[in-house]
Amino acid sequence: MSAVIRPADALRVSDPLPVADAGTFVRTQAPPRIADAVSEPAWVRRTLIGVALAFLTLFLFVPLVAVFVQAFAKGVDVYWAALTDSDAVSALKLTLISAGISVPLNLVFGVAAAWAIAKFDFRGKNVLLTLIDLPFSVSPVIAGLIYLLIFGLQGWWGQWLRDHDLKIVFAVPGIVLATVFVTFPFIARELIPLMQAQGLEQEEAARVLGASGWQILWRVTLPNVKWALLYGVILCNARAMGEFGAVSVVSGHIRGQTNTLPLHIEILYNDYQFAAAFAVASLLAALALVTLVLKYIVERRAKASQGESRHEH
Repeated sequence: MSAVIRPADALRVSDPLPVADAGTFVRTQAPPRIADAVSEPAWVRRTLIGVALAFLTLFLFVPLVAVFVQAFAKGVDVYWAALTDSDAVSALKLTLISAGISVPLNLVFGVAAAWAIAKFDFRGKNVLLTLIDLPFSVSPVIAGLIYLLIFGLQGWWGQWLRDHDLKIVFAVPGIVLATVFVTFPFIARELIPLMQAQGLEQEEAARVLGASGWQILWRVTLPNVKWALLYGVILCNARAMGEFGAVSVVSGHIRGQTNTLPLHIEILYNDYQFAAAFAVASLLAALALVTLVLKYIVERRAKASQGESRHEH
């Protein structure tokens, strides 16, 4: 009759292991299988998955489909006319300009800030981390209002700017500044955890071999974080093109001059031009879908790259 091993009968770590005599074959019994601590019944898993899918369908898929359905509700001609309107083209150009300026600026700042925080110790390091997270805690409308109070006609530098015939708010520079403010954490926040996890071994080895600081950055640090860097750029660009609150405060809503795509959609909707508003919204939604596809591709490539590096080691 085989004995049943209970948890109380199991060997403790401090107990000596039994030693068999020479020539004696010792047959060990496999420990009892312990159920997974996080296992749940099938109905619980299916219920959770169903709730998640229902939530996504109701709050994501249905509104997204509704945008495209309403955009083509009056035909392709009306849809195309809304997209080729001079104000819509101007809004698209301004959106691309603001994103094209703010993303490279945030790219430089994000790499510099992440490299400094992850690779060096200095006074004020925690303060810099807090400042990087500031746009996440401050409303974009408040950020736009700050720029308005500084560069507006009644602001701190308003009189000086007017005397020198310079315009910041209600012009392209103000829109770019507001976009830079709301988007600068994305790249840095993608790079900092990865650089900290990688440590300093490779940089120190490159320094011992005689590499300069720029050589270490271009040939050691950046190649190791290229996928995280590209991921942060994609997120930063998506946020820049879709920004509404801060840009709305500093733009002045001048048609054909200071309206980005989100602001142009709001004006069309307030003017009861629903088909045109949904047409332009579909263009913005299409840009968002392209961003998601690029994000998915980058994530797949990053995982594949990590798997290859682990296999080599």
